[in-house]
Amino acid sequence: MESSRAWAAAAIARVEQDTVVTPLREVPLPPEWGIGLYLKDESAQPSGSVKHRLLGAAFVHALAAGQIAEGDTVVMASAGPAAKAGAYFARLLGLDFIAVVPRSTRPEKIAEIEAAGGRCHPHHPPVAIYREARRLAADIGGHYLDHFAVAAHVIDWRGEAGNIAAEILRGCARPPEWIVTGAGTGATSATIGRHLRYHGHRTRLAVADPENSAYFPGWVSGASDYATGMPSRIEGIGRPRMEPGFLPSVVDLVVPVPDAAAAGALAHLRSLTGITAGGSTGTCLWAAWRLIDKMRAEGRTGDVVVVMGDAGKAPALDGTAYAEAIDRFLATGVLVVPS
Repeated sequence: MESSRAWAAAAIARVEQDTVVTPLREVPLPPEWGIGLYLKDESAQPSGSVKHRLLGAAFVHALAAGQIAEGDTVVMASAGPAAKAGAYFARLLGLDFIAVVPRSTRPEKIAEIEAAGGRCHPHHPPVAIYREARRLAADIGGHYLDHFAVAAHVIDWRGEAGNIAAEILRGCARPPEWIVTGAGTGATSATIGRHLRYHGHRTRLAVADPENSAYFPGWVSGASDYATGMPSRIEGIGRPRMEPGFLPSVVDLVVPVPDAAAAGALAHLRSLTGITAGGSTGTCLWAAWRLIDKMRAEGRTGDVVVVMGDAGKAPALDGTAYAEAIDRFLATGVLVVPS
């Protein structure tokens, strides 16, 4: 008992020391606008994953609760950034890690999880990977790490250390008008929204939601059980159902974003700054452009901060019309949304 507690305490310390303060990267706007656009680059975390903070907190929670012990195998149901971060933390602690992934998962995504130290267990149909992960963990005597179930509870949203909202507020020269993030588990938006309200900040929170996701219609309708039954094409964000970690009451605005707009925003970002990012960042960027257009129309100044996820691939969609719309916006000050 003494040695197991000592191992858990050391493991918790290792995980908690592994989150870094990520940089804010500026996207240049016309100076006469009086508006700043910044990317909070979470791909700079040691695992390279936007889910690094969530999975670190989930591991700490499970370690403190005695659910993960030395020599255990950790099992998750994910083929995205969460699995990459989970594999990273398991390897950090010398634990085996298995990601139950849909059989249709692209080889490059499997390679990323394996490079982080995990093994993949393909399963079909995709909606059954959660049940399969739970079964597999029980069969091998491992721990099923259900990051969706714990998303809203394991991150310290009040404090300053390791808190993404606190880092954004400290890093900005003035309190931002908006923080824009996507929602997969809902942990990031729940953390930011509660932190802003707890500390009385005037900064508002927007969630950018891709096609097929339940979050926008669920938020608008107030239906906590809203479901679309269709998967998102944007890796890491959008869900076919309202997840328990998503807290609609702390979100000021949910912006529905066409997937092609995400591709166009990423293409424009790359041409303007050289920054390469994934689909979740593109989705949030298009929402940010919509917010900046509204700020200009209302004669308001201030900053907009986008949570930048994994530096992954853009969706394979033609976003030319949206990239051109952003170019014209920067030249004319008016954003004409492609029809």
